Amino acid sequence: MTVSKSGAELNEWGRHETKEERADRKWGELIQEVRVAQTGVQILFGFLLTVVFQQKYASLEHTDKTIYIVTVILGAAATGALIGPVSLHRLVSGQRVKPEAVEVASRMTYVGLALLLATMTSSLLLILRVATHNEAVPWIVTGVVAWYVLCWYVIPLWTRHRHSPD
Repeated sequence: MTVSKSGAELNEWGRHETKEERADRKWGELIQEVRVAQTGVQILFGFLLTVVFQQKYASLEHTDKTIYIVTVILGAAATGALIGPVSLHRLVSGQRVKPEAVEVASRMTYVGLALLLATMTSSLLLILRVATHNEAVPWIVTGVVAWYVLCWYVIPLWTRHRHSPD
């Protein structure tokens, strides 16, 4: 490894940065990513909270009400996981644990994205069941979920695998 004038070593990612500088960079990148997901989950969750107060809610089938309740719980859990990194940062700020906090926040974000996927899946299922009463709804939802999985997981993992120096 080569050392720059600032004392930062050239790490395996080809950057001259200290452990703390790397943690700062990764934290900034993570927070930008979380902002996008937070906005989506908060809008979706806010919408879900209003459904129960609509007149049509009382006429929903038991199955649809169950899907709604599961969806709200998933949305609440996704919101918690995606806002968690902000609280984590605030509570450990100044404690000299940023590299560790970045790792924990990253895990929270992974969980939040999985919960967001589940929330969007169940929301789509509920909306299409109520709107269409069509037997094709599970197939449509499966197709959309496959698209999400492709965009959110398969392509990023393929890109990482294909372009990693290892």
